Amino acid sequence: MLFLLPLAALPPQGGRGEPKNLKILKPEQVMPMMRSFTTGLGVKCDFCHVSGDFSSDDKRTKLTARRMIEMVGQINTNNFNGRERVSCYTCHHGENEPKSAPPAAQ
Repeated sequence: MLFLLPLAALPPQGGRGEPKNLKILKPEQVMPMMRSFTTGLGVKCDFCHVSGDFSSDDKRTKLTARRMIEMVGQINTNNFNGRERVSCYTCHHGENEPKSAPPAAQ
């Protein structure tokens, strides 16, 4: 027999517990932001996080991500009255390295 638990009964963070070592985001912002990285940069969790220790700052990409979160926030605050007009996807288009120019015409 199959039993389904309501979503509210699931532990936060997909079983990882409460987020730790937050320096910019609030706990309720973590998962939506992580999903936006998956879409915006086309990466999975281990691109920025140490497997098994999501709170670790040992990966340079995690530190870069923090700076990018701040940069995008400043752009939206200073130019769009705080409305989210710029996101990771704006520059990355689903790739971990943004392109500085369009591809050459073929």
